[in-house]
Amino acid sequence: MATSQKDAQKKQINIKTLTVGDLTWVDIAQPTKETAEYLAEQYNFHPMDLEDSLSIRQLAKIEEYPKYLFIVFHFQTYEKMTKISTRKQWSVFVGDKFLITLHPVELKTTDDVFRECGLNAEIRQDYMGHGAGYLLYQILDRAVDSYFPVLDKIASLLSDIEDNVFSEQIEAAEELSTLRRDIVTQRRVMFPTRTLLIELENKLKRFAKIDLTIYYSDLMDHVNKICEALDESRETIEIYKDADYLLSSYRANRGIRLQTVMLTLVLPLLALFGLVFTYVTLHGIDVSSPHIFPIVLVIAVVIIGGILFVFRRRRLI
Repeated sequence: MATSQKDAQKKQINIKTLTVGDLTWVDIAQPTKETAEYLAEQYNFHPMDLEDSLSIRQLAKIEEYPKYLFIVFHFQTYEKMTKISTRKQWSVFVGDKFLITLHPVELKTTDDVFRECGLNAEIRQDYMGHGAGYLLYQILDRAVDSYFPVLDKIASLLSDIEDNVFSEQIEAAEELSTLRRDIVTQRRVMFPTRTLLIELENKLKRFAKIDLTIYYSDLMDHVNKICEALDESRETIEIYKDADYLLSSYRANRGIRLQTVMLTLVLPLLALFGLVFTYVTLHGIDVSSPHIFPIVLVIAVVIIGGILFVFRRRRLI
């Protein structure tokens, strides 16, 4: 009876469990105060850690205790409508006989690993039969591998923006700013994660039944490649931003120069027509005289030609 009540309680607060040997994996999607209370009843966790597991504004960190580790990770989610990534948090408790993952529903990789372990006995034994440290490695490896399509998306957007930056028909400033913001968010996720994983490898050894060195070396290699790609993307977007600024300034200056030329041409012509009209009026000359128009035309052509010659010599046009 007590067991069925406990199962009903876990289902109500969205807690899933898997057990292989002496290791139990507790997965909690969208943790709440109720799940924190449940964990406080079942495990002797520090209250501050349970509070941090619910917070959305924690830094990536590792808290080490005699019987467990508490780890805060970050990941990014991409909004297709706004084309902006946001940083979200997930956390883990690691002990000798348990692994507890608490994450938002957006973190699909943890759900995928849990579902595969639940459906396939061989995968479940492989992932969970070597201790909580190895199981956490498998989750992290899947999460890191899922990041490479994000890099491909950034590379594709950079390629599109490159064409827009050097096109006179398209304004690329907004796209540049959006992608630049996205890359900054990715760096805020991956660079602290890389630092945390370096520290985590040694601390996880006591919770694994096999040597994790080679596995974490491979994981760190992937993370380093991601960070290098983000660095390259940041440098590229800065180059495009500078190029877009220079080209925009050039196009604006070219427009101002064109307006200046037009104004410079129009003002002398207005002055000429004004003088001619005044002269003709004062002297009572017939405006319809066949000699007036050719004379005015020649003077106008000379003035325009002289102005254009000066502008050309000074490379203003």
